[in-house]
Amino acid sequence: MSPKHDVAIVGYGPVGALLANLLGQAGLSVAVYERDTTIHPLPRAVHFDGEVMRIFQSAGLAEHIALAARPSSQGMHFVNATGQTLIVRRGVDGPGPQGWPNNWYFHQPMLEQILREGVGRFPHVEVNLGHEVTDVADLDAHYVVGCDGARSLVRRAIGSRTFDLGLHQPWLVVDLLCDPSSRRVKELPNYTVQLCDPGRPMTIVNVGGARRRWEIMLMPGDDPARVAEPATFWPLIERWLRPEDARIERAAVYTFHSIVQEGWRKENLLLAGDACHQTPPFLGQGMCAGMRDVANLAWKLTAVLRGSAPDSLLDTYESERVPHVRTFIELAVTLGAVLQETDPAAAAARDARFAAGAEMFDFPQPQLGPGCRADRPSPVGTIFPQPRLPDGRLMDEAIGPHFAIVGETGLLAAERPDAVLLPGVGEVWLAQNGVRAALLRPDRYISAVR
Repeated sequence: MSPKHDVAIVGYGPVGALLANLLGQAGLSVAVYERDTTIHPLPRAVHFDGEVMRIFQSAGLAEHIALAARPSSQGMHFVNATGQTLIVRRGVDGPGPQGWPNNWYFHQPMLEQILREGVGRFPHVEVNLGHEVTDVADLDAHYVVGCDGARSLVRRAIGSRTFDLGLHQPWLVVDLLCDPSSRRVKELPNYTVQLCDPGRPMTIVNVGGARRRWEIMLMPGDDPARVAEPATFWPLIERWLRPEDARIERAAVYTFHSIVQEGWRKENLLLAGDACHQTPPFLGQGMCAGMRDVANLAWKLTAVLRGSAPDSLLDTYESERVPHVRTFIELAVTLGAVLQETDPAAAAARDARFAAGAEMFDFPQPQLGPGCRADRPSPVGTIFPQPRLPDGRLMDEAIGPHFAIVGETGLLAAERPDAVLLPGVGEVWLAQNGVRAALLRPDRYISAVR
């Protein structure tokens, strides 16, 4: 007998919920299984980037999410103990290359609520809350996707191998609800600060509204069982805030990891999000990586299940995504080494290297690994920007969930005769990259150029 569902999703956090939206929008029959009965009420992830907002746009949810999130043009500043700025992740005023501001801050329970409300649009998506999956063989679906986190049941069923990129560091994460009338609160920076103080590295994030986050590296002699207690925490940040300025919403110790799994697929089982990679938070890219996973996977599952592509297309998911996500994880580890230096002499030498001025950087735009693309150098395999069309629409609104050809469309028409044709679109980008036309996949990564 044919399976009841096209896809079963194990885990209904933000990654699983986004995948359910993308597959539901494609008209597939989906069953979601989540052991908890309600959304986790406390903040966890706090940042996503412009590419992820573009993915939310493709799911028809960007406008709702934009009302609940805070766009930021301030960037991220790595600052030493004396106030010297070492490194800056640049901010961008207004829309960036993805058609949206490059950086957004948010409260995760609010984001998850919007994503789940989005799933409610699709009667063919069945959500099973309070349902803990104990055996993937019980799931009646053509494909099963494990969005079930770092302790993934689906990953165990696949038998994935772990590649450790070397970072395992405990940090205290504290979320505060601040008093907006407090003078000290008003004096806090609007941008994210990575405090590269060898005496106590910290991260300070303006999440939005009353919310601020402190991430504080545990040092030798700290008691992990007591460091989250208010009597221990407040003295650590007294140069900025005191107990009368804010109340603690959540305080917990987490170990930041840098891990990539080998084996994202076995037959009809697949992985996404923390189930197949974990990144330290120094770039704010942990959740973003999972959202990119499902954007890559959703259109491929749709094509296979509709019979327009062979099952082997799903083998390109891991081969494409692993090099891409490793680029972000390795950059986060590199930045973490700058932030987490606790030897005073080594920190002084680090500061001297930046004495001539701060190093500026942007989020990388890495090339996908080999897969469903021409075997050619970048820009093939990178994401195409999203311009606004003369009629006022963003480009992706004109394309929908399809392939598209931009530029001199006739040059690539034979490769994808079913593609949406957008002649003359993206001319500035095409000229800068020395090409006349580009074939875009449904996830807007470039399949081929001429």
